[in-house]
Amino acid sequence: MYRTDIARPIRLTDYRAPDFHITDTRLDFDLHPTQTQVKATYSVERRGAEDAPLVLLGERLTLKTVRLDGADLTPADYQVTAETLTIKSVPDRFKLEIAVEINPQDNKTLEGLYMSSGRYCTQCEAEGFRKIVYFPDRPDVLSKYTVRMRAPKAGFPRLLSNGNLIETGEDGDAHYAVWEDPFPKPAYLFALVAGELDVLEDRFTTMSGRTVELKIFVDTGMSARAEYAMDALKRSMRWDEDAYGREYDLDLFMIVAVRDFNFGAMENKGLNIFNASLLLADPETATDLDYERIESVVAHEYFHNWSGNRVTCRDWFQLCLKEGLTVFRDQSFSGDQRGHAVQRIKDVKMLRARQFPEDAGPLAHPVRPASYLKIDNFYTATIYEKGAEIVGMLKTVVGPDVYRRALDHYFETNDGTAATLEDFLTSFEAVTGEDFAPWLKWYVQAGTPTLGIGVTYDAASKRLTLNLSQQTPPTPTQAHKSPVPIPVRLGLLTQDGAPLSFVHDGATVTDTLFLLTGERAQLIFEDVAEAPVVSALRGFSAPVKLRLDEPEAHRFARFRGDPDPFNRWEAAQSLAKALILDPQGSAADYAEALRATLSDATLDAAFKALMTALPTEMDLAQSLTPVDPAFIHARRKAFKTELAAALKTDAQALYDAVPAEVQFSPDAASAGRRALRNALLDLIVSVDPNTATTLAETHYRSATNMTDMIAGLNALSQIHGEPYQRALDHFYERYKFEPLVLDKWFAVQAACAHPETLERVRRLIAHPDFDRKVPNRWRSVAQAFAANNPAVFHDISGEGYAFIADEILSVDRFNPMTAARLIEAFGGFKRYAEPHAGLMKAVLERIVATDGLSKNVAELAGKALAG
Repeated sequence: MYRTDIARPIRLTDYRAPDFHITDTRLDFDLHPTQTQVKATYSVERRGAEDAPLVLLGERLTLKTVRLDGADLTPADYQVTAETLTIKSVPDRFKLEIAVEINPQDNKTLEGLYMSSGRYCTQCEAEGFRKIVYFPDRPDVLSKYTVRMRAPKAGFPRLLSNGNLIETGEDGDAHYAVWEDPFPKPAYLFALVAGELDVLEDRFTTMSGRTVELKIFVDTGMSARAEYAMDALKRSMRWDEDAYGREYDLDLFMIVAVRDFNFGAMENKGLNIFNASLLLADPETATDLDYERIESVVAHEYFHNWSGNRVTCRDWFQLCLKEGLTVFRDQSFSGDQRGHAVQRIKDVKMLRARQFPEDAGPLAHPVRPASYLKIDNFYTATIYEKGAEIVGMLKTVVGPDVYRRALDHYFETNDGTAATLEDFLTSFEAVTGEDFAPWLKWYVQAGTPTLGIGVTYDAASKRLTLNLSQQTPPTPTQAHKSPVPIPVRLGLLTQDGAPLSFVHDGATVTDTLFLLTGERAQLIFEDVAEAPVVSALRGFSAPVKLRLDEPEAHRFARFRGDPDPFNRWEAAQSLAKALILDPQGSAADYAEALRATLSDATLDAAFKALMTALPTEMDLAQSLTPVDPAFIHARRKAFKTELAAALKTDAQALYDAVPAEVQFSPDAASAGRRALRNALLDLIVSVDPNTATTLAETHYRSATNMTDMIAGLNALSQIHGEPYQRALDHFYERYKFEPLVLDKWFAVQAACAHPETLERVRRLIAHPDFDRKVPNRWRSVAQAFAANNPAVFHDISGEGYAFIADEILSVDRFNPMTAARLIEAFGGFKRYAEPHAGLMKAVLERIVATDGLSKNVAELAGKALAG
């Protein structure tokens, strides 16, 4: 039996500008854990139909009073529903006062105003502000905010909000602070934090010579762990000035770390709020991956000051306008900080792991969706990562100088407005004089295109002909797909992998860029001295799947020497996938190519680490139909063991040659050496668990930083048994009072591909330190198990599916946004072999039929089931 009480979707085609704008907003908060009083005063102007009523949005609010131009309204003057406050008759200009009461302590959705570790905190994107007070909670209503908050001095010494602090004072046992934000902003960028916090302070001098005060607020005693985030912030500010000419516009920039947060971080104007896991780091508690993510996310949220705040989005259908652009900006920043080749590979790995499966399943949706039930469900890899890829393609096609001029035009033309994708593309048209309308297809079509390349070489004429084609498969809501612009960067190699020159458009080159705009095109290269190896889609110049007509030997040639680092890595991954999925596949030739790579002194350690890692089981699942998880797990394990045996002596020698660092440094070169050493350890322990146990235990026990300690723990998890349990017990005793580190302890166990893991996971959720109401802790078990442990999650018994379904339903009762994100674990069930497909379908049917299901989970589970 299926639910029929699903809310009506919101559609882009139904968009209409707001009938009213609120030019100025004053908010007065009298903070109390269960009875916070909120008074809002709005200056309202009619800009739409003369007879339109004023409709304000609100949820979980207790309405106290409504006053219009100083006069009290009675219930006869307005209508209140569970989600709206409607005043039927209002003048064209008026002052509106609304008073409500809310309960932050009981708000476990972590949206609106809630309490985290005894502090008040807000999260308003996308639709959280309506849980604070009645308001036209949509991004195209921009208002200037003045905020006064009052709280007891004891326990709440910090009173923070957006903008500039203009007044403070005392009121008996309480105190107050008044903040003013001079820049109009949508309600989703409002922020408030109150509580006991330590602060790390610094300064930054902008390119125009202004001094900006920088403050990072953290748990008491944790300020030293914010030093890397502060350094990343200052580097981000300088980079945005140098790369985009964007200077910070306030005199104060603040970040607050909180433990309970649905997202990674939030770019509220001048007061970013971060999940503590993405802000706090020191060598003993944070891995290199944590440092990388902190650097990236700090940059991302800071860059939003222009791409999201100064220029925001007209409606939530334009979400990718701010997120896709800002992800591209933070990826570019990370590339400058850590090396573009390695960063590009990491970005594509994430795209393929998260977005490609999304595009291929029932949850596929365009980068700009046409409709939604809950916008919370569209904070997806498609919006973020694919959105970033489109911006990257635009830069590739127009070149860096024109790209910079287009972005200058975009920011200057749309500053202080709520813009659309069309506005963004118009800026490219304005500086080039060309038509960029075809690029909109990337935004409005779901699905991943397949780029086909047929190769014909004529030795007599030394002519190479490439026949290019593109095709995008149907997706659940779009059967027909139009061709999209695909930039294809191409190079040629000799059979030995050396660069090979050719003539294209009258010039002799070794690399060229071609823009495929239709379904088919033919590309001809002249003066090609020998039958070449084609190096296509260099740098992953477009987010497509490549089907290249070539022999296996050509992939080995690229593996051994393609000067394009991405294509060298791509060749290795492609070969590994083919060999693993072939029951007769051998690792012998692959081992020789990898040995040559590892011994190449010209390659840096971080790149070698990436080359050493085999495709994951989830990567392999995308290349197999129907998906048989047990087959994939067994074949990958066998291939890895064979590869490790072939490279045992070399891997051990290289491992020994990369000594463990006594003095930790988070810089890219040091992180690369640790990554290589730990990748080699992972390979070595695959050969002989008995011999490897001592090495893995020594690696774990001698680690001087969290990166190496977790690597040792992961190595022991492969061996399992008593050594693994001893290490787990040791780790717990050492870090049981460190919440962020303890999350890693939970996650390692949940991701262990051992038959007893499901039973272990059941014990973990009964552990005294487990709490479903803390998103980080719940994700460290449920998400780690569902996303990172396919072998056990897809156990043929179906018990893994049932476990995750139970967890989704449990969390959905109080935090629908977080619960809904795990639905994607079942999204591609139709691609799986039986009995997996039937078992996952039954689980989805059970979820959809559950009474009281949230809109978030109902929407995604319904799509997954129908798709």
